[in-house]
Amino acid sequence: MTGDEITLTIPREEPFHEVAHLVLGGVAARLNLTFEHIDDLETALDAVLERASDDGEVTVRLQLTDGAIVTRVGPFAADRLRAELERDSADDVTLRRVLDTVVDGYELDGEGWLELTKAVEHEELPA
Repeated sequence: MTGDEITLTIPREEPFHEVAHLVLGGVAARLNLTFEHIDDLETALDAVLERASDDGEVTVRLQLTDGAIVTRVGPFAADRLRAELERDSADDVTLRRVLDTVVDGYELDGEGWLELTKAVEHEELPA
């Protein structure tokens, strides 16, 4: 599955977020990822999807690269999401704080796509 990509486009309403969880969980299970990896990825995805407006669609793209699962989510209002990612608050649970805790890297491009990277050990990847 290395290099393959799964793309899921769903309505932005919260009840559809569970569909993204099912797809993410299915891919993670197929890759024999640990519960901790799955939980981290779902936590990151939830934190990002909570920032989606209630209208339109959101797309989630999952790709397994060499040693990592890369998830691209979007599009979002880039300026609003960038401001939230740059906000550092020691007292609040911000998007930045959640992502710093559960993923190994994240980057927001100018078009409003947020890329999340979660490293996985080589022995976890299928042969």
